[in-house]
Amino acid sequence: MDCMSQVLRNIPLLALALVLTVCSGWSQGLSTGAAALSAEQIAEQLRSHNLARANALRHYTAVRHYEVEYRGFPAKLEARMEVEASYDVKAGKSFRVLAESGSKALRDKVLRRALESEIEASQDPSASAMTTANYRFHLLGSEKLDGRTVYILDVEPRTKSKFLVRGKIWVDATEFALVKMEAEPGKNPSFWISRTLIQQSFAKTGEFWLAAKNRSESKVRLGGTAVLLIDYGNYQIVSDAARQVAGGRGERAE
Repeated sequence: MDCMSQVLRNIPLLALALVLTVCSGWSQGLSTGAAALSAEQIAEQLRSHNLARANALRHYTAVRHYEVEYRGFPAKLEARMEVEASYDVKAGKSFRVLAESGSKALRDKVLRRALESEIEASQDPSASAMTTANYRFHLLGSEKLDGRTVYILDVEPRTKSKFLVRGKIWVDATEFALVKMEAEPGKNPSFWISRTLIQQSFAKTGEFWLAAKNRSESKVRLGGTAVLLIDYGNYQIVSDAARQVAGGRGERAE
């Protein structure tokens, strides 16, 4: 088997490592802006606030941009995809590919697999939730991030699961929302993947904190590195009240 065949044969392993991003320390003193809460109290506030936001979020759409690049001997492979993402509280998540280019193997085995895995994870949100049922939390400290006080916590998964992560999270000290994560998968997807590092940021749109950007880098034991970048785009959030108003206008127009 030549080297190119070996690279292509291992693309599913790269995909398995990189798609974990769709589901997913050092000691610092507490800054004066953060209340003296324990790790368990912060985790409980995070759980309850996330639940309230999830119950209030009814519909959104966004256009995402995906890029994946593999560098290693003897090949360099790249692929891109533009995707319309939709969420509805009744129908769940759905995706529509608007444009794609580059390596078909990477598009099929990494990017499309990432979309499938996100849909799978969304069908059971509790399996990947940042809760004490899934994680052990340890408070490292707090700091200012983009002008807001955030708690820094170490998270350790209680079980080996492809939808859990191990590393650090940053939690907004006022709204108890996840704003940043630096972690690795809670379960190594394959012997051939030596390590996957995940960096993800979240941003506030209206009253909701939603994924903004993701960078995942996987090292392959046979040599080479795969990097996945996701820009989640600008969210268009539609409330139930707005939909009802729009529907009422449509009925009156008739």
